[in-house]
Amino acid sequence: MVLESSKTNLETLQSSDARRLINTTFPLAAVTGHGTLKLALLLAATDPCLGGVIIAGGRGTGKSVLARGLHSLLPAIEVLDTDYEEGWDGPPPIGRNLDPEAPEEWDEASRMLMDYKIGKIDQDSQVEIPQKVIQAPFVQVPLGITEDRLVGAVDVAASLNSGNAVFQPGLLAEAHRGILYIDELNLLDDGIVNLILAAVGSGENRVEREGLSLSHPCRPLLIATYNPEEGAIRDHLLDRFAIVLSADQVISNEQRVEIANSAIQFGQSSAKFSDKWAEQTEAMAMQLLLARQWLPDVQISQEQINYLVNEAIRGGVEGHRSELYAVRVAKAHAALSGRDIVAADDLQIAVRLVIAPRALQQPPAEEQMEPPPPEEQQPPPEDQSSEDDSDEDDSQEEDDNTPEDQSSPPIPEEFMLDPEACAVDPDLLLFSSSKSKSGNSGSRSAVLSDNRGRYVKPILPRGPVSRIAVDATLRAAAPYQKARKTKYPQKKVVVEESDLRAKLLQRKAGALVIFLVDASGSMALNRMQSAKGAVIRLLTEAYENRDEVSLIPFRGDQADVLLPPTRSIT
Repeated sequence: MVLESSKTNLETLQSSDARRLINTTFPLAAVTGHGTLKLALLLAATDPCLGGVIIAGGRGTGKSVLARGLHSLLPAIEVLDTDYEEGWDGPPPIGRNLDPEAPEEWDEASRMLMDYKIGKIDQDSQVEIPQKVIQAPFVQVPLGITEDRLVGAVDVAASLNSGNAVFQPGLLAEAHRGILYIDELNLLDDGIVNLILAAVGSGENRVEREGLSLSHPCRPLLIATYNPEEGAIRDHLLDRFAIVLSADQVISNEQRVEIANSAIQFGQSSAKFSDKWAEQTEAMAMQLLLARQWLPDVQISQEQINYLVNEAIRGGVEGHRSELYAVRVAKAHAALSGRDIVAADDLQIAVRLVIAPRALQQPPAEEQMEPPPPEEQQPPPEDQSSEDDSDEDDSQEEDDNTPEDQSSPPIPEEFMLDPEACAVDPDLLLFSSSKSKSGNSGSRSAVLSDNRGRYVKPILPRGPVSRIAVDATLRAAAPYQKARKTKYPQKKVVVEESDLRAKLLQRKAGALVIFLVDASGSMALNRMQSAKGAVIRLLTEAYENRDEVSLIPFRGDQADVLLPPTRSIT
């Protein structure tokens, strides 16, 4: 029964629309290297409740290629058919890509439309619900997105026609049961990131604005990428994702040539290149499809959960998300491997992908733990207990003679995400570190105004309006147009003073950092060298933070401006 359903879904995946998608996407199987990242993406696709994947890496390391390659492997999904029905004059459905087998998630407008199409639908009824099969959506969040486009807002055109506030779903609704992709996560506004995390974490997007009070399901697979050279990411944000890996890898000359040839061949004919890798792509798609069906049946023992918790404690991991994510990763890896019971390999993968990157300390070598076996393995007979004890004593002697560097493997290179640092006094960089921790919208890096900067969101004006938010003003006035046109029939749109909304603008604001260096005494050279390292460190970030740095050495009662305020490293 499972295989028949899998074949049916795979045939749907290979339909004309899906094949067109695969032909225009670089196949994940054709990506050279990145074995750990491919596995992490497949695990996240197997269990979308993992919390998503963050891919860090430098320029041109294939971060976007990996995310889009995973999309071509996702199986097609069955969604509620909420297309417009002739004669229907009710409100439009709010949710998108709704599951026909989960009527408890349908919004009231969707239920009304289904009632209109086929009559009253009850959760226990056997009536055939209108549905259709579509490719899993892939929605990318642009850097300049506003809050209205993300969570949804009032549809101006529909509200003008109906005379009531009509909701227009945003990107969070469109990404439901698909992939929500964020490129350059560190450059996205903190407020937008918080809204995404709140909706994806709860599985529901609640909208309370502009006279609207509604909600719709939001459970996409969240994939984000960023370049550490362009700015850091808050630790709290990293912890909300199950897996955080780096796309930087050490590759040979032959692999670089292979990457270049693959890119050239794909650019010349994407269809031929995709057909070349069609067999491997279909095998990965089938593996992912079967893993999703086997995942609910995968079992993990209490001893194995205790092992993951102990590994998180030994690594000094803060919070409880690490072991919760690790359990899900272990079960997803077992399903991906075709097992219904978690094995030792699954636990090791979970520790490597989830717990090791979050570890704040290296576990002692003498406390290395072996993953417990599955529950089905029976204990040895009693007559073999003496032999096992002697074997255990021998193994303990061998462990005592084992060097520490062999018993304690180092953390893999793909988890080392910190950029190369200068050897300077950390006290000199307190200003820079506090600014980076404050986030993109911190008081040191960004200021809000009403006359200059990037349009962030509309606000209620306090006094005269200098910059009118036309979109928000029309949304506020739209529901009242029918009543107002009776007073002013000659006007097409009537806007009153209470409808006015102002633009809230945001722009980056730099700072002037002045280093005062005591150039007197025998340690003057060391102090100047340390200040020079700190100045160079800050100047490398000046293009992003708009900071200026100045260096003033003083000796006795004299002081010279050795470096005037500048952003130039030269």
